[in-house]
Amino acid sequence: MPMGFEDVSIEDFAMAIPDGAKVAIPADYAGVSMEATRALIRRRVKNLHLVGVPTSGLQAELLIGAGCVKIFESSALTLGEYGPAPRFTKAVREGSIDLIDATCPAIHTGLQASQKGIPFMPLRGILGSDVLKNHPGWKVIQNPFANEEDPIVAIPAIQPDIALFHAPLADRDGNVWIGRKRELVNMAHASKAAFVTVDAISETSLFETEEKAAGVLPALYVGKVSVAPNGSWPLPFWNGAEVDDAHMRRYMDMAKSDEGFQDYLNEFILQETVPA
Repeated sequence: MPMGFEDVSIEDFAMAIPDGAKVAIPADYAGVSMEATRALIRRRVKNLHLVGVPTSGLQAELLIGAGCVKIFESSALTLGEYGPAPRFTKAVREGSIDLIDATCPAIHTGLQASQKGIPFMPLRGILGSDVLKNHPGWKVIQNPFANEEDPIVAIPAIQPDIALFHAPLADRDGNVWIGRKRELVNMAHASKAAFVTVDAISETSLFETEEKAAGVLPALYVGKVSVAPNGSWPLPFWNGAEVDDAHMRRYMDMAKSDEGFQDYLNEFILQETVPA
């Protein structure tokens, strides 16, 4: 059973994520813990290093807008059909966050290196790109097995302190069901611990059936679990919930200005006006 698994409120869950932590967060399609995001903003977390795996959206946008982020490392921050992320755009223009631009394969490669306990992994596809020219940590090396010149890029290991995501189920032993979302496995294995919000608790072991067992993240990798039904709202969730289109459009309208964004925080996060 992970430490603090029983009766962990979302506020205590967020308090366990320290200022300055390096936190891996998934793309919108993989299971975003928006409930934890709101709790982190309420507790005024500072200086986070967010790693979008391999992209991020509203989660990083809100944390950046609320002044919780020092470094954002990812291949993109996008709100998709709703348009450019206004708070992220403002932060980049003003230089209030440090931006480490990457690519989707490079983010996964860095996490895989950490997962395997090695200092780096090679990747070839970004040779010659401007992303490579401007990344602070990537190095071009010679393939040691080639007799002729054969450059390859060494991607350093990315080891987050915490992998933060939302899942449908955990059981009383602290195992978490993530289905086919294997990127969450990579995140959890690469990080020191996974912090997971879940819709519900299973009273039977998730390892009891072959159907469930194949999609289980063992408790060995899980640091904390908090029950947060509909915890991905307003984002979609692969286990059934659809995006709250009206809310996303309202956010985009409010977040155009500093005053409007603060009004959004006051209404939907600081006062926790969230639908049942």
